[in-house]
Amino acid sequence: MRRGTSGINALIAVDKPVGMTSHDVVSRVRRAVGERRVGHAGTLDPAASGVLVVGIGQGTRLMGLLTAERKGYVGLVAFGSETDTDDAEGTVTREAPAPAWASDADRASEAVAALVGDAMQVPPAYSAISVGGVRSYARARVGESFELPARPVTIHDARLLAVQEVGGSPAWLCSFDVSKGCYIRAIARDLGRSLGSAAHLEALRRTSSGLVSISDCVSLEALEELGPRMVERALDPVRALGLPVRTLSEDEAADVACGRRVPVGPLAPTLAESQAACLVRDDRLLGVWRRQGAALVCSTNFPGGVTGARS
Repeated sequence: MRRGTSGINALIAVDKPVGMTSHDVVSRVRRAVGERRVGHAGTLDPAASGVLVVGIGQGTRLMGLLTAERKGYVGLVAFGSETDTDDAEGTVTREAPAPAWASDADRASEAVAALVGDAMQVPPAYSAISVGGVRSYARARVGESFELPARPVTIHDARLLAVQEVGGSPAWLCSFDVSKGCYIRAIARDLGRSLGSAAHLEALRRTSSGLVSISDCVSLEALEELGPRMVERALDPVRALGLPVRTLSEDEAADVACGRRVPVGPLAPTLAESQAACLVRDDRLLGVWRRQGAALVCSTNFPGGVTGARS
C-alpha cells in the first residue's frame, strides 16, 4: 500500500460545523482515516453548517458525478440591513426598516411562499463564480465594483418556519428547496428589496444535497472516534447517485475490471441509449457505465470498488 493510502474507498456525509471551511473538513477527514485522497462535493461557506458529501480514496472520483440538482436549506433572513456579502459576515451597505407587518406570521408565510417558481437571480459579488478567469470574491475583496449577470434558478419550495428577532428587527426562519446554483444569500437580499426593506442572510444550514440528507450525516467528532471504522457510516454510493443498478456476475466483474463491455442484461427494457448505470458486485460499486446498443461501455471505473453499495 502506498504511503498516505488507507485502502478505504467510500462516500461519507459530514455535518459541517459553523466556522470551518469545506477544506478544513477534508483535512480533518484525511487525518481521521489515514488517507490523503479525500475531496468534497458542493462547497459550504464557513458561516454555514450541514450536509457536506466527502469522497475517500476512489470515492473522490464520484465527486464529479454527484450532480445534486436540488439542495435543501434552512436559513434565517434578517431584516433591517443589507451587506456587501449578503450575509452576516459582511459590511452593512444599506439600512431600511422591516415592513410594518413583518412579525405577522400569516403575512410572512404568504410572502415566503410567493418566492416559489423560476427566476433570474444575480449571484452575490462574494461568490466563487469566475469572472474573466478570476473568482468573483477575489475581485470584490480588492474593491472592484461590478455586478454578476443574472442567471436562471428555480425555487421549488419555500416555507416560513418561524418569526424570530435579530438585533431588534424581525427575522424569518425559512426552509428552501432550490435548484443547483441558487444562492440563499441572494434570496434573502432580493426578498428584502421586494418588500421595500433591506435584508441579509443571518444563518444557514444545508439540510440536503441531492439524495443525501442531514439524517445521513456524521459529526467530525464521531468520524474521528471511528477512524478507519468509518466505513460503518459510509453512504450507499448507488443511492447517492440515483442511477439504475446492474448486478454483475463474477465473470462480468472480471471483464469490467479490464474495461471490457458487458451486456445491458436486465436493464435493457428501461435503460435508454447513453444513459448511465451503476455496476455492482459484493456490495461494492465497480463502475458507472453507459449504454451503447446492447452493451454497457466504460465511463468511470473503480478498480478497488467503492464500499457500501446496498441498493
